[in-house]
Amino acid sequence: MTIEAISLDAEVMAALGSVLDPELDQPITGLGFVRSVAISAEGVEVHLRLPTSFCSPNFAYLMVSDAHDALSVVPGIGRVSVELDDHHDSEKINAGMAAGLGYRQTFGDEAEDSLEGLRSTFQRKAHLAAMERVCVEMLRRGTWTLEELPMLEIFDLPEDSRKHALQRRREAIGLPNSPHSLVLVNESGESLSAEEVPLRLRFARTTRISIEGNAHFCRGLLATRYADTGEAGPDGAFTTVVTNTRRAS
Repeated sequence: MTIEAISLDAEVMAALGSVLDPELDQPITGLGFVRSVAISAEGVEVHLRLPTSFCSPNFAYLMVSDAHDALSVVPGIGRVSVELDDHHDSEKINAGMAAGLGYRQTFGDEAEDSLEGLRSTFQRKAHLAAMERVCVEMLRRGTWTLEELPMLEIFDLPEDSRKHALQRRREAIGLPNSPHSLVLVNESGESLSAEEVPLRLRFARTTRISIEGNAHFCRGLLATRYADTGEAGPDGAFTTVVTNTRRAS
């Protein structure tokens, strides 16, 4: 296999790793939702899966569509095909994607609210959870008190994964990311008073625990669902099957 082909493997997996489950706020690669990747001279074919056959169709479509969009911008990728396996709406979703139809065209009268509205709802929940994580960490370090948190700025956060995750979530929902932007804000991005902080943090903590709990539950369901296929290891972890037959001309 050529260096170019090996590099393409990494680019494809990185693109898929940029796709987040809209509800769980985690990469679909880490969740085990990428079943297989096949790269050939013509392009790439990806198969996705979910923990159950009855996972919400709008979530399923959003995941497939986002994966397709992420792969489409990989240089030299060729034709992109993303299919969903083992879901009660697999046939409908796969046909809609192959025909280049949108969500509403794919599901017709069955389509629920706008996918962008759904995406926005979960992006805001993800931001809330990320905001709680950095605030709790600053309290744990003893560098800030609960009363001082309304004055906490992005500049004050240590350069770690929590800060970077918060900045990505802020960017996704249109909040400012300048060094002196306030960290702890309400739904409208406005500052909070010291009296409002405890309630806001409790609500944010509930949201974070819900997201993390759902992710753990989904991993367990996925491992159980595919345990008898040999696709899950003894620890329940999944490894994406990647094949690449592309050669330099």
